[in-house]
Amino acid sequence: MKAIQKNAEENVRELLKTFAIRFRGEPLEAVDYMYDGTPLALRVTIDAVSRSAKFDFTGTGPEALNNLNSPPAVMYETYSGIIYYLRSMIMSDIPLNQGYLAPIEVVCPPNTLLSPSIKAATVGSNVETSQRIVDLILRTFRAAAASQGTCNNLTFGYGGRDEVGNVTKEFGYYETIAGGSRAGEDWEGQDGVHTHITNTRVADPEVLEKRYPFILREFSIRKCSSGKGRNKGGDECVRDIELRRPMQVSILSERRVIPPYGMAGGENGKRGSNLWVRSDKDGSTRTISMGGKATVMMEKGHRVVIMTPGGGGYGNV
Repeated sequence: MKAIQKNAEENVRELLKTFAIRFRGEPLEAVDYMYDGTPLALRVTIDAVSRSAKFDFTGTGPEALNNLNSPPAVMYETYSGIIYYLRSMIMSDIPLNQGYLAPIEVVCPPNTLLSPSIKAATVGSNVETSQRIVDLILRTFRAAAASQGTCNNLTFGYGGRDEVGNVTKEFGYYETIAGGSRAGEDWEGQDGVHTHITNTRVADPEVLEKRYPFILREFSIRKCSSGKGRNKGGDECVRDIELRRPMQVSILSERRVIPPYGMAGGENGKRGSNLWVRSDKDGSTRTISMGGKATVMMEKGHRVVIMTPGGGGYGNV
């Protein structure tokens, strides 16, 4: 085990030496923003002699009132994002292990989004903040444009306990939805894929409609939704679900305000959107934007339409 970790460490040190030469020893910096304007900041300083690097997140905004704070105990999204990037840049076929982080120093000031107080809400950090940390690291190293930058967490459910405490029949359904992936110097982004953090699959339409009170009206690729460039980003998805009974619907998503960035002159990908299509008692139909994060009670016949973000493009056209 020590040999495996030492091998990973040596690979990372050689990678950092390459970066030091490529960027001529200059510090690498980038800033991105969450949907509420909270900045995510990173400055990477590489020491060519020791072949080590400091990842300094000073400048990241304070902990948020929402649930996107990253837990302070181990800052696992931050470390995971760093090790994920380093592993992606190493061509050798070696397993993930702690050795990757041996040459890395991480600085993350307390009372920030990435190291909040113990009272901060954190449930959305592993699906949303983690995606944005990966984008931030890729941007800092000028490695690639941004992917969709979100898991598009969509949940449905009903039931529970009534006013007198009786338990009623219930179910909960949770899915994440694919979007556009990033373009890079020598590749185009892919359409309608899960990127970086999530490894989940959505149910097949036949299974979904057989087991749940839903009608899947559309699940498609939204053409021309990616960032243009010498290499274009991947296109987003459209997922349109109609409810067959009243239930609670929640969406937790990012990249609805600030689009996925392009790189080296490439265009940004398109923002995502979350729509509630409802029919009122007077027969009229309304389409309502739910924003990036919402929980609503929907009635039978109402629809939720999720349009996920597209990937950023790379290079001038």
